[in-house]
Amino acid sequence: MLEYALGAATVSIGWSQYLNKLLFSLFHTTIPYELSHSPFEVSATGVHGMINLPAIFILLLLSLLLIRGTQESATVNTIIVIVKVAIVLLFIVLGWHFINPANHTPYMIPADAGTVSLNDGTVVDYSQPRNHGWLGVLAGAGVVFFAFIGFDAVSTAAQETKDPKRAMPIGILVSLAICTVLYILFSHVLTGVAPFKDFLKAGSEASVAYAIDTYMPGYSWLSLFITIAILAGFSSVILVMLLGQTRVFYSMSNDGLVPPVFSKLHPKYRTPYKSQILFFGFTALFAGFIPDHIVGNMTSIGTLFAFVLVCIGVLVMRKSDPNVPRPFKTPWVPVVPIAGAIVCGLMILGLGADNWIRLFIWLAIGFVIYFGYSVKHSKARKLQQ
Repeated sequence: MLEYALGAATVSIGWSQYLNKLLFSLFHTTIPYELSHSPFEVSATGVHGMINLPAIFILLLLSLLLIRGTQESATVNTIIVIVKVAIVLLFIVLGWHFINPANHTPYMIPADAGTVSLNDGTVVDYSQPRNHGWLGVLAGAGVVFFAFIGFDAVSTAAQETKDPKRAMPIGILVSLAICTVLYILFSHVLTGVAPFKDFLKAGSEASVAYAIDTYMPGYSWLSLFITIAILAGFSSVILVMLLGQTRVFYSMSNDGLVPPVFSKLHPKYRTPYKSQILFFGFTALFAGFIPDHIVGNMTSIGTLFAFVLVCIGVLVMRKSDPNVPRPFKTPWVPVVPIAGAIVCGLMILGLGADNWIRLFIWLAIGFVIYFGYSVKHSKARKLQQ
C-alpha cells in the first residue's frame, strides 16, 4: 500500500498543481488555495489549505474507469503514453538551448547552498552532508524512487497477458531502460534551465511549466503543451498504480491473506470493484489532507523496503525451493539480488529519520494485520498443515 496506493496519492497531488496551472494559462483563474492544498500547507500570502479536491477528483475518475474494465483503461493509457513521450522529447530538444551552465556548476549541490523553506514551513538545509555531494545524490534518488514503481506494476497484470513468460520481462526491462534515459535527459535540461532552488519555493508549483514561463521567453505555447502532457501522463501513472494495487490485493485475497471483499468481482465488468472503491477512499484521504513531499517519501521508503525484501527473497527461495519452476528467473544470482538489496538499503538511509519512523509505524500495523488475520486464513498455510 505504501508503494501503489500512496504512489497514486502522491501523483494525484502533482496532477492538482498542474490542473491549476492549466486553468490559469487558459482562463486566468485557479481553484482556491484552500480547496487545492492540504491543511498542512500555507501559501506565500499566508492562506492555509483545507483539502485537495482536484487530487481526490482524478482518483475518483480513474477508479471508476478501472471498475469499467482494464481493456478500456489500456486503450486510454496507450494514447496518453504516446502524447506525453512526444512532448517530453520536445522539451528536451528545445530546452537544451536554454541551459545555463552556471546552474550545473558544480553539478552536485555544494555544501554552501544554504537553506530553502517549503510551502508547509519545512526548512531544507543544504549545508547538511546528506543534502550535497554523493550523499545528496543518494538522498535524491531515494526521494524520486517512486517514479520507478510503475515498472514492477506491469507484473501485476500477468494474468491478463497472452504470453507472460516472454512478454513480461521484455515489457519491464525495455520500458525501464527507455524511461531511465528520458528521466536523466529531462532532469538535466530542467535543472539547467532553472536553478534547483526555484522548484522548492512557494509559487513554483508545476515546476516544468514554471521553468518554461520564467526562463524560456517566447515558448509559452510549450508551457501549455507540457502542462497538458503532464496532466495526461500523471493520469496514466495513477491508473497503473491503482490497477497494480487492486490486482495485488486480489491475489492476496485469493490466498486468504486479506478479506474476501478484495477479490469480489463486479457481476458485469468482472473487475475487483469493491477493492477499487476501498482503495479510492484510502488514497483520497492521503491525497486530500497530506502534503506531497510527505506522501512521496512514504511511497519511496515503502517501495525501497519492499524491493529489499524481494532481493533477499530471491536468495532465500533459491536455497529453500531450488526445483520450483521459474518463468521469471533472476540472472547472475547472487550478485544481482545482493547488489539490489544494498543499493535500496543505502537509499533508505538517505531518506532520513522521520521517514524511518513512519515506516516502522506502518510495519507495525502490517504485522498486526498479518498475525491477527492473515496467518489464520492463509490457504497455503492450511495446505501445509
